[in-house]
Amino acid sequence: MEDKVKIDVIILSYAKDEALKNLTIQTIDTLIASEDPDEIQFNIVVIESNQNLKPYEFKHSTTIYTDKPFGYNRYMNIGIKATLNPYVCLCNNDLIFRKGWASQILNQMQLDKDLKSVNPYCENFHKNTVKDDGRNIVSTINGILIGWCIFFKREILSTTGYLDEKFEFWFADNDYGNTMNKFHIKHALVTSSKVTHIGSKSHSILSNQDLFEYTYGQFLYYDLKWNNKSRLSYYLKAILLPLFKFSYLKRFNSKAYMLSCRLFSKLYGGLK
Repeated sequence: MEDKVKIDVIILSYAKDEALKNLTIQTIDTLIASEDPDEIQFNIVVIESNQNLKPYEFKHSTTIYTDKPFGYNRYMNIGIKATLNPYVCLCNNDLIFRKGWASQILNQMQLDKDLKSVNPYCENFHKNTVKDDGRNIVSTINGILIGWCIFFKREILSTTGYLDEKFEFWFADNDYGNTMNKFHIKHALVTSSKVTHIGSKSHSILSNQDLFEYTYGQFLYYDLKWNNKSRLSYYLKAILLPLFKFSYLKRFNSKAYMLSCRLFSKLYGGLK
């Protein structure tokens, strides 16, 4: 690459304690160390949810504090709109970037001009289902397309528009994949690019009630938008949702609640 490539990296963070703050710092540090700065320049934007941390600025980044209510796509859009570079990477704050991850993606995009959206390979997540053999696996199915690190050419936004902010947590990656399919935008898992996802730390910091709203509570809109379900099915699930929420919140109180929770979950995207 003759000219320095500039990549906007948007990281969502909720540094409500020192451990979570250090998790974001680790993500940034491994990102900075992953590529030669003379070839690739990362413009890092952290969207920080913990207002009490203000005016703290993460090193090597621009830290944005917003008073808007949390929403995964809403916060990612804030970062996207605050940046201008031709490549964008949307990231969780619990990642370890391996050496050469970005240059591998850029090389594949140079070889295949139609490739405009990419996921890197995670040895923790993909190893049991996908061989680490250097191939590009063209697919948007869940499990190939993952939401914690999505790299794309900014030009696709002129076709897709910004991320759908009605998705606040779950189904944001499913919606992204369906959008790629809708507009015939080529997406692939680049197995030669390595980024490790440590784990779903975001789930552990939410109350049970918030966790339900950000997960199963998202299903009705997703179902209506993409699954072409009948209005009758939609209204039936809307009526049953409070009962599902009740059994979900009580699921550890008895086997009966756990069973009803599992039965309800089949209507709303599966138990997770």
